[in-house]
Amino acid sequence: MKKLLICLLLSGCTVGPDYVRPAVETPASYKEWKPARPQDEIPKGKWWAAFKDPTLDRLEEQVNISNQTILQAEAQYRQALANADAASAALFPTLNANVGGSRSHYSALVPLSNPTQSISGSTRSIYNMALNASWEPDIWGGLRRAAEEGRANAEASEKNLESVRLSTRATLAQDYFLLRISDDEIALLDQAAKQYQRYLEIVTNQYHAGYAASSDVDAARAQLKSAQSQAIDLHVARAQYEHAIAALLGKAPAEFSIKPARVDYFIPEVPVGIPSELLQRRPDIAQSERLVAAANAQIGVAESAFFPSLSLSTSAGYQSTSFASWTTAPMRTWSLGPAAAMTLFNGGLFRAQTDAAIAGYDAAVAAYRQTVLSGFQEVEDNLAALGILKDEDKTQKEAVASAVKSAKVAFNQYRAGTVSYLNVITSQETALSSQKTEMDLTGRRMTACVTLIKAIGGGWR
Repeated sequence: MKKLLICLLLSGCTVGPDYVRPAVETPASYKEWKPARPQDEIPKGKWWAAFKDPTLDRLEEQVNISNQTILQAEAQYRQALANADAASAALFPTLNANVGGSRSHYSALVPLSNPTQSISGSTRSIYNMALNASWEPDIWGGLRRAAEEGRANAEASEKNLESVRLSTRATLAQDYFLLRISDDEIALLDQAAKQYQRYLEIVTNQYHAGYAASSDVDAARAQLKSAQSQAIDLHVARAQYEHAIAALLGKAPAEFSIKPARVDYFIPEVPVGIPSELLQRRPDIAQSERLVAAANAQIGVAESAFFPSLSLSTSAGYQSTSFASWTTAPMRTWSLGPAAAMTLFNGGLFRAQTDAAIAGYDAAVAAYRQTVLSGFQEVEDNLAALGILKDEDKTQKEAVASAVKSAKVAFNQYRAGTVSYLNVITSQETALSSQKTEMDLTGRRMTACVTLIKAIGGGWR
């Protein structure tokens, strides 16, 4: 019996189910993936460098330092680590030291038989010094399950930090590319306005020479003002993208600006890998899996409440009424003893807590599997978007070339007097609209590429 008790105290058993990662179905390959030449163009870590834009590189380097959302997630991770350490500390004995002294006066009316005093109507001093130790052996494994839960929560918090970093950096890249597309469209409209100004002057001269109607002048002027108005309106979107980038960098919009510039857009081939790799690449999936592990450990914590608890405590020290003899051998005190406690009835509280923990685990498993499915969907969505938009962009470039050529022909025909100015305006508006559509497609392709990189977990090791 003594050996059995020692075995329980030293090793104990662990209640609750041991954790096994929930199974998820993963397809052999992505539906929308089209095999390409072998390559590995996305840098493992600094994935944004694949777009070959020095300005974007500089902005991305600042995010991890000054973005407040990332700093918040980092602080939450440190908090989770501290909570995990606190949970593990419960496995070890507690040692306390105390030193104290008091001086008390006792009333003469108190009977001498009162155990709290020996001399009636006297004043005396008492000095205490002791070391106290206590330990609750983790016989049933409840404390170990709590420590396991704390570690899993800390790991989930770490993955959340990685997820926040990835999401913030992807948002920055998308806002940056949309800002550059705004720059391109503003430049396009400014160029068109200059061309329309020249056309207005030509039409006005023909009107004064009697070769054009006043309606042609009005139509040319309306076309010019429309292009100028569209360019002005685009500055609203550009300013908002710039403000969004400033906030991502942890700066006030008044302290930040990006000069307008034309850039060369490079869309890298993204090595998406196979679906099963997504479970290791995406930090949000890893976070969800760690939350399942924490929920599983919570079941053990709840089940351990059904069993009795055992605590061991001891103390040793000195107690004296004389400071001079305080630490002498006769004044030594000590105590040692175990204590056991068990709840016999609480109206089904422990059963309800266990049922709640089991339900929490089931919910965490479902959330994990849904996160995996959502990850597959995001990869497929953006693979499809990149493939379709690439084909659309190719067709749109052909449309732009034809529309620009048609606009030139229509204006020459107008000057020759074979068509009305309405034909010129229609062909020019078609050319301008086609060029803007091509720029929008470029922006959509860039953001879809960033979203795909985010969907596969960004940089990986």
